[in-house]
Amino acid sequence: MKKHPKDLNQLVYQSCGLPDIAEKAELLRQLNQQVKQIVAGHVAEQLKVANLRDGTLVIETTTSAWAARINFQKSALLAQLRQRTLPMLTAIDVKVNPALARTQPTSKVVHRQLSETAASHIQALAEHTEGRLGQKLKRLAALASRSRQS
Repeated sequence: MKKHPKDLNQLVYQSCGLPDIAEKAELLRQLNQQVKQIVAGHVAEQLKVANLRDGTLVIETTTSAWAARINFQKSALLAQLRQRTLPMLTAIDVKVNPALARTQPTSKVVHRQLSETAASHIQALAEHTEGRLGQKLKRLAALASRSRQS
């Protein structure tokens, strides 16, 4: 008798603690957003919530100077986090992680262009499509050809 393949989600979720890991990752992501909203400004760009263990929130920052600035705001941050989401929070631990500076994404503006082949396919599709969609496809194809010429 042939066995049917099992769903990958079933295998992963049954065999390990992935749901717990996913839940904690989501909690850390939300805490990261909240902490950045509370501290705001340039300080928010230099920190990341790294962990939550035994009632202690671990925050990483790029340098000791930023760690000092966060430590000045630690009591207010702790009070606001207790009030908003984590009443069981007992402390905030600020760690310096220089590797965090290398991993922070730079905000580059990405200009995507359609290839000549893609533009010709869109143009061919536009010729066989009626209505508003056809008009929009024609404009897209025209825009692609104009961007290549400039």
